[in-house]
Amino acid sequence: MLFSQKNASIAQGINKQLERLIPITTPTAVIMGFFFPDIFINLRPFVILLFGIMTFSGALKLKAAEMGNAIKNPLPIIMFFIFSHVIMPLAAIFSSSIVFSDADIVTGFVLLFAGPTAVSGFFWILIFKGDKALGLALILLDTILAPLVVPGTLSILLGKTVTMDTSGMAISLMLMVVVPTIIGISVNEISKGKAPAVISPYLDTFSKICLFLVIAANASPVAPKIQLNNPLVWQTVIVCVLMIIFGFALIYAIVLLINCKGSKGISLIIGGGLRNNSATMTLAVNFFPEHVALPIIMSLITQQTIAAFAGKLITRKFFNKKIAESEQTDPK
Repeated sequence: MLFSQKNASIAQGINKQLERLIPITTPTAVIMGFFFPDIFINLRPFVILLFGIMTFSGALKLKAAEMGNAIKNPLPIIMFFIFSHVIMPLAAIFSSSIVFSDADIVTGFVLLFAGPTAVSGFFWILIFKGDKALGLALILLDTILAPLVVPGTLSILLGKTVTMDTSGMAISLMLMVVVPTIIGISVNEISKGKAPAVISPYLDTFSKICLFLVIAANASPVAPKIQLNNPLVWQTVIVCVLMIIFGFALIYAIVLLINCKGSKGISLIIGGGLRNNSATMTLAVNFFPEHVALPIIMSLITQQTIAAFAGKLITRKFFNKKIAESEQTDPK
C-alpha cells in the first residue's frame, strides 16, 4: 500500500537526507541550469506550479488560528519592513556607489534590494523549522505592497520612475502563495490534521525536487548573459555576495535586538535575507538598460547557496536550541 507506515518512514528518511544535502544540491541546481540552459529553460512555464506545490506542502501543516496569531504580533513584521525597504536599499546604494562608476550597476543593486522577499524563502523556512504562519504573512504582505514600495524606493533614491505589471504580479502571487495556502490550511482543518500525517512525508520529499527544478529553471535564461572574461562580472559577484551576507548578518542582529527567539526569529531572518529575483529581473529587463540586470543575475546564481549556509550557521545552531523554551513562554 502506497501510504503505509513503512513507506512513510522511508519517505521521511529520504526527506531528511535531502535536507542535509541542500547546501550541495542548491549550487548544483544553479550549475545545471547554467550549463544546460536548453534543457531546464523548458521548465520555466511550470515554475509557478512548482512554487505552488512547495507552498502547499508547508501550508498543509498550518491552521487558520496560527495565521491570525502571526499578525497579532506586529513587531517582527514592522522590523522586517524597516530592514528590507529602508536599511538594505540605503546600504545597496552606498556600497555599490563606492565600488562602481557605472550608474546602471548601482541602479541594479538598488532595484535588487528594494524588491520583495522571495517566495522561495518559505521553503527554507520549512527546512529550518521556522514559523510557517509568520513566513507566509511576510511573503504575502511584502509582495502585495511591492507595486508601491519598489517604484517609490527607486524614485526616492535614484530619481527614476518605473511602472510595474501589478496585475501580472497579483496573478502570480495568487497562484504561487495565496491559493496553495488556502487549500493547504483548508485541507488540514477539514481533515482535522489527518491529511498532513498521511501526505506530508511524500510531499515534503517531492518539494525538495521542486526546489531543485525551480532554481535550475531560473538560472537557465541568464546563462547567455554571463561573460566570464569581463572583470565587471567578477566585481559584481563579489559585491553581491558580500551584500547578501551582510543582509543575513544584519537581520540576525536585529532579531537578537528585538528578542525574537525561536521559530519566529528563523522566519524573520530568512524573509529578510532573501529577495525575489524573478520579480526584480522582470523589471530590470523591461524598464532599464542591460547592465542593470547584472547584479540581479549574480544574486540569482549565489543567493540560494548563501541562504542554505546561512540557515545552517545562524538558525539551526542558535534558534533551534531555544524553540522549546520560546514556545513555552509564547504559546500559540
